[in-house]
Amino acid sequence: MNFDRFSRWKAWQARKELHCKHYPGVYALAISPVDLSDQAFSCIADIVYFGMTNSISGLQGRLKQFDNTIHEKTGHGGADRFRHDFPQSRDLLPQLYVAVLPFECEVATNAPSDLITMGKVAMAEYECFAHYAELFGHLPKYNDKKKSPKFSRMVRTNGS
Repeated sequence: MNFDRFSRWKAWQARKELHCKHYPGVYALAISPVDLSDQAFSCIADIVYFGMTNSISGLQGRLKQFDNTIHEKTGHGGADRFRHDFPQSRDLLPQLYVAVLPFECEVATNAPSDLITMGKVAMAEYECFAHYAELFGHLPKYNDKKKSPKFSRMVRTNGS
């Protein structure tokens, strides 16, 4: 996999500056005390989540679902895991960064070339998992469902 195709890192609040966000693709989220803004993407230990989308709303729509969920709405299971550690988004946002790997295609068609591209999106996410695990010996924190509980489950368990 060519990790050079990922965008540069953007602060979460600057995610709308990312190009090709209307396409499907893979995204990486990092939590870092160091400002990663506009640095070239690399598979760093600060990455805490890889996600992907093949939806019509593309990367932009998926990142919006993530944002909604960290702001106490629903719609993104991975973001619900972040909320377990960061129930208040204000504690997360200053240190959250995103990079995207868009795949140009038309997800609303059944054209063989577009279907193949959407399969490549799913494969790319798993290649990201594998590369990260190879480097660091484990999955990114919020991709590991056994070690990273969902906030909504914690709330239900506690009776809130």
